[in-house]
Amino acid sequence: MSSYNLDVYMPVLILMAFALIMVFGALLVGMLIRPHNPTELKQTPYECGEEPIGTAWSNFNVRFYVVALIFLIFDVEGALMFPVASVFKKFNEIGLGGAVLGSFLLFITILFAGVVYCWKKGDLDWVRSYQVNETATQED
Repeated sequence: MSSYNLDVYMPVLILMAFALIMVFGALLVGMLIRPHNPTELKQTPYECGEEPIGTAWSNFNVRFYVVALIFLIFDVEGALMFPVASVFKKFNEIGLGGAVLGSFLLFITILFAGVVYCWKKGDLDWVRSYQVNETATQED
């Protein structure tokens, strides 16, 4: 008898096949039943009800992405605190409350250090102020 029994993978393969059939089936049905009558008005880019002015390719400040990523990082870390807070009472009852509190405070300290680092680096400013290095200007 073989040590590799592939029968245990059959439910996974069936679910994967079912998922692929559902995705491509939904796309196919949507392609068949939706109307396709493009007009010049429908081909114009939509900008909140306003007529588009200029090209759609414009420079976008990368600072928005940096602030959004920093928000996501700290938001997810903040969301990770809720499960620990919900089971803290149970750990406290079995005598492990100090260890959980210590790890929780260490987590908050690292989180706070990250916020301070981002703040000092200037990543939380919408408009970064560039300071001229005085020693570089004196040498020129």
